[in-house]
Amino acid sequence: MQKRMLIIDDEDKLRQLLARIIQLEWEDLEILQAATLKAGLHCLKQQDVDVVISDVKLPDGNGVDFVIEIKKQQPLAEVILMTAFGQIADGVQAIKNGAFDYMTKGDDNNKIIPLLYKAFDKAGMAKRLARLEEQVGKKYAFDKIVGQSRELKEAIALGEKVAPTDTTVLLLGETGTGKEVFAQSIHYASKRRGKNFVAVNCSAFSKEILESELFGHVAGSFTGAMKDKSGLFEEAHGGTLFLDEMGEMPLELQAKILRVLETGEFFKVGESKPSKVDVRIIAATNRNLEQEVEDGHFRADLYYRLSVFNISLPSLNDRKIDIPLLINYFVGICASKMNLKMPKIEDSYVEAFMNRVWKGNVRELKNIVERSLILMDGGTLTQENLPYDFLHHESVGSSGSSYAMQEVEKNHIRKVLIHTHGNKAEAARLLGIGIATLYRKIEEYQL
Repeated sequence: MQKRMLIIDDEDKLRQLLARIIQLEWEDLEILQAATLKAGLHCLKQQDVDVVISDVKLPDGNGVDFVIEIKKQQPLAEVILMTAFGQIADGVQAIKNGAFDYMTKGDDNNKIIPLLYKAFDKAGMAKRLARLEEQVGKKYAFDKIVGQSRELKEAIALGEKVAPTDTTVLLLGETGTGKEVFAQSIHYASKRRGKNFVAVNCSAFSKEILESELFGHVAGSFTGAMKDKSGLFEEAHGGTLFLDEMGEMPLELQAKILRVLETGEFFKVGESKPSKVDVRIIAATNRNLEQEVEDGHFRADLYYRLSVFNISLPSLNDRKIDIPLLINYFVGICASKMNLKMPKIEDSYVEAFMNRVWKGNVRELKNIVERSLILMDGGTLTQENLPYDFLHHESVGSSGSSYAMQEVEKNHIRKVLIHTHGNKAEAARLLGIGIATLYRKIEEYQL
């Protein structure tokens, strides 16, 4: 992408000389020129620029103050101010207003080119980061959530309404319904999208480790704490913290989460001074928190703070109309990951999915699609490509031959092991069985 800069100076000869010097260094650089702040602002409204060089004293205003206007118009542009009479106070104020640097004219003509290299590098990095954030935001946009069912559309409509606010959100639904994907959509549709989205599964850690992960700790606060450690709340400062499986959080930690929600403060493990944080919390659970409150397993005050805005995500069994769309989506994703051409999908393959009772919801469906692509011999997905355990009940009902079923299972395990290049942990994950069960099957079938 071509670089572009703007020079603002009311001295025509000096402005044109500076433009020629710079053009010798960057032949492909487009240089815009303006004699006044008004003309410069007009250029900024018409063209995106990477760097602005502006005189401080201009006929219609002061360049130090104009930095604020430039940043409003083009936040990613870097501004270098030049003046015939350098003043420390002006330089300090210029940097506060967002200027990249402040220099005196004629002080050192050799400084301008290296300074411009740094300014162009910083502006280029900022623009690349902005494009990356835009791409990530599009990836997690609400319109990227796959499904056309009424139940899903109602949940999305609620998500779109709450996203621009800072309101705490509680996502409810069965395991595998896509609560983290939904939380990311809320984050990237909010004003916090430029900051971090941080997710933690509250059921994956013991109380002590989870406390340290969330809040951080200071060196020496417990055995093994060799140095200070920042927590996820600090990492999510200015952004969003997603607390998955919130219903599994120990009661002692629930009180500390409540404090953050109420005051924006928390204590690191081993520290007596509170830390301040600005974080939006999105929590998720597959439990009935009202019942958990009644049973004494969840704090009532925390429940009321979390459930300011509830969104229930429908189970896959409640939106089977979306199954064909999800199959097509995941077949495309998984085929691309496996370097396969997009296969044809037979009706019988889709019908088998439609007739199933889904316990793992969308996550389970994705795993079945991935496993069946491994079993696919040609360029078409058929019912025969579905994993053994998926069709287990049909096999029993049709033939009654346990030997035939064992052969299917044996061949299926062999294919998966070949696909994973003998990685048994990955094979067990794809098969949906424990690693110990896989080892037993390998020994039983002499694989």
